[in-house]
Amino acid sequence: MRILVISDIHANLTALETVLAHAGEFDAAWCLGDLVGYGPDPNQCVELVRGLPNLTCILGNHDAASIKQIDVETFNPEARLAIQWTCNVLTEGNLFFLGNLPEKMVIGDVTLAHGSPRHPVWEYLLDTRTATVNFEYFETAFCFVGHTHLPVIYHLYDEQKAAQLSIPDVNSYLNLSERMILNPGSVGQPRDRDPRAAYAIYDDEMKLWDYQRVPYDISSVQQRMIAAGLPERHIQRLAGGW
Repeated sequence: MRILVISDIHANLTALETVLAHAGEFDAAWCLGDLVGYGPDPNQCVELVRGLPNLTCILGNHDAASIKQIDVETFNPEARLAIQWTCNVLTEGNLFFLGNLPEKMVIGDVTLAHGSPRHPVWEYLLDTRTATVNFEYFETAFCFVGHTHLPVIYHLYDEQKAAQLSIPDVNSYLNLSERMILNPGSVGQPRDRDPRAAYAIYDDEMKLWDYQRVPYDISSVQQRMIAAGLPERHIQRLAGGW
């Protein structure tokens, strides 16, 4: 199957719609969490994701905070303000959807988690040391994660004790080999100094990872954030990809 892999949409409807248009037809969608938080379109994003074909969706930390599974005091002040705003605008139906998302899933030879297989909701995989430890916490050939907003691949070869890190080339096909942890980057708030929306297409038969970036209308999102009274820092960072 041709599977759309998306993560960290963060209530950015324009970026999500652009990714879906760019991706073309796909057989299934795997969303790695954080549908909401930061951005101005939480209900629209949740509803659009809910309608994707053959959807599997994982709980992210901002999703969990929006349904009060995580104390908002654990977030920085600006993120806390965005979460509180999100809580006030989410519909009952969308809160119910978020409240029923699993923290981790296994589909075939892939484990899905938001943060890491060890601590699915909160842990960041930002270095090879942390990634190496996490290979002990999943048994499948591959693990797909989000949370860092950084497109990256960790590969642990049988003969090696430490994982290797690589950053995929944009618009490139990668033949996957056991065992790997892969992050498709962020749809709605990239943090690798590239403001373009990020996603991947996974071919589960050929074991191919197709990493993609696509520009979208950032200024329109910023205008909606201003109108909603969301934090200035979150508004500015969209244009810089940080």
